[in-house]
Amino acid sequence: MPANRPDATPNVDAVPSEQITADICVIGAGSGGLTVAATAAAFGQSVVLIEKHKMGGDCLNYGCVPSKALIAAGKRAHAMRTASKFGIADVNPEIDLAAVNDHVRSVIAAIEPNDSVERFTGLGVRVILAAGRFVEKSTVVAGEYRIKARRFVVATGSSPFVPPIPGLNSVPYFTNETIFDNRDRLHHLIVIGGGPIGMEMSQAHRRLGSRVTVLEGSKALGRDDPELSKIVLEELTAEGIDLRQGSKVERVEGGLGRVLVHVASGDQKYVVEGTHLLVAVGRKVNVSELGLEAAGIRYDKRGIKVNKGLRTSNRRVYAIGDVVGQQQFTHVANYHAGIVIRRVLFRIPAKVNPNIISWTTYTDPELANVGLSEEAARKATGGKINVLRWPYMENDRAQAELETIGHVKVVTDKSGKILGATIVGAKAGELIQMWSLAISQKLKIKAMTEWISPYPTLSEINKRAAYRYYATAPGSPALRKIIGFLAKFG
Repeated sequence: MPANRPDATPNVDAVPSEQITADICVIGAGSGGLTVAATAAAFGQSVVLIEKHKMGGDCLNYGCVPSKALIAAGKRAHAMRTASKFGIADVNPEIDLAAVNDHVRSVIAAIEPNDSVERFTGLGVRVILAAGRFVEKSTVVAGEYRIKARRFVVATGSSPFVPPIPGLNSVPYFTNETIFDNRDRLHHLIVIGGGPIGMEMSQAHRRLGSRVTVLEGSKALGRDDPELSKIVLEELTAEGIDLRQGSKVERVEGGLGRVLVHVASGDQKYVVEGTHLLVAVGRKVNVSELGLEAAGIRYDKRGIKVNKGLRTSNRRVYAIGDVVGQQQFTHVANYHAGIVIRRVLFRIPAKVNPNIISWTTYTDPELANVGLSEEAARKATGGKINVLRWPYMENDRAQAELETIGHVKVVTDKSGKILGATIVGAKAGELIQMWSLAISQKLKIKAMTEWISPYPTLSEINKRAAYRYYATAPGSPALRKIIGFLAKFG
């Protein structure tokens, strides 16, 4: 069970023997880097793409794609165990973890050609599989090549952060970069970290037959709206996940198949014994060995410093995605890529707007967000907001599918401008997109009442939540007087 990325370390000491001149040089072939490279090449720009590990980056190989494939397998197993509520006999599924892993690998393989060297070479992109580093402000060295470019885009992403827990280096452990290689049952998985990755993997493995204990030093899903995250955590606990919040890991010991985690919680100290360990306490930006100093690019441990247009302190260089240390999601990297393309190719002064970025935690129920939280909205407006809610249980499709846990929560200002939305419940990641569009287009809540939803669909929940803005209208004395007056005319 390796703790490190499985790829071989590239030879960074190779002497460059060939010089390449390009319009754009992209370092990092993850989601954002691939988008920049493909789009720039499509518009006739000469593009060099550098990648030292795997094409597709973290999302394809270690993140979004394998995690959602594993979650889908766990969801099927859970549906079999809970079928009796539909009048179908519950079945305790026989789970073959090797076959589950085959499913995960097959999903990666199905998507992989879209991100392959062959595809990008076919698009006209020069792909170099080596580590890239700046040697001066306008030059990058990668393997045997020395690349000069008009513009550079750093898209090197992030990696799992492994905290300096005493004893951890001597104990086998998983990170998100290694757990998707597992083909064996994890009898008792201990998860250090109660963020989105930790909670998603906890539920997936619990549903696939593992006993799971989560150790979170503060509050699980602590960056989300506590009103809605509480619903997720209650559901995960009901499924048998042993969630211990406010539990600080002091040290780890043991070996393969037996891990002892020493924990402090308030005045109490205790030991959790398990068979396997997953470390999921956050991400660190990939900035080492990039030669950023040689290029005059400012950065710190939180990421490369950029302005709102994603330009670094070197006017030739942009940085996008996780490496800038902002919201670390695949779709954010793609969003950043679009901004850079507009600025570099068309000289359009596009800027990042963090308020239109949505994100979803893919637990069951899902937890999705966009815009300002209730707390942030209160601070921004001095408390002058409206909070609108509508429960899943009042939706007919949710009742038909027995997906009645959760609700929509929308925040507007007093004029009806939509400031933010959060959804907890089935398919929340899909439902949040209407609110994402509304916020990006600066719509008021009235617009969210004027579309027609097919019946019965979960999307009606969004419309019903919007109507709550007008909930007091029927009781308005002035409005009643107007209606009474108009009624006199027949």
